[in-house]
Amino acid sequence: MILFIDTSDKEIIILQIVRGGEVLFEKKFKARFRQAEKLLESIDKLLIKAKVKLKDIERIQVESQGESFTSLRIGVITANALAFALGIPVVNSKGKSIKKKDFFVVKPEYSQEPNITISKK
Repeated sequence: MILFIDTSDKEIIILQIVRGGEVLFEKKFKARFRQAEKLLESIDKLLIKAKVKLKDIERIQVESQGESFTSLRIGVITANALAFALGIPVVNSKGKSIKKKDFFVVKPEYSQEPNITISKK
């Protein structure tokens, strides 16, 4: 079973439980500026709804390309951390990952430079 995470859009999060290429369960919702707050809780709720335990997840697939710097980073970091903690593979939507020491990670690929503003007080 695969857990798919897509936070490439700054407005929407898409989560899926996939088996054998078939989407069994999907959750798609708005999360503008709240991806960090909603992502893990929503993964938990999706797993409960699908009656899937974390130990049943064999791989995590994450969308690693997009325009939103922060939301994309949140999804990729979450996928990498979950895969590391569960001891399972993580891949991007093209099935690729990078080997780092004894584990694999997905690197986010941004379509533009980050727009970071530093506030001066």
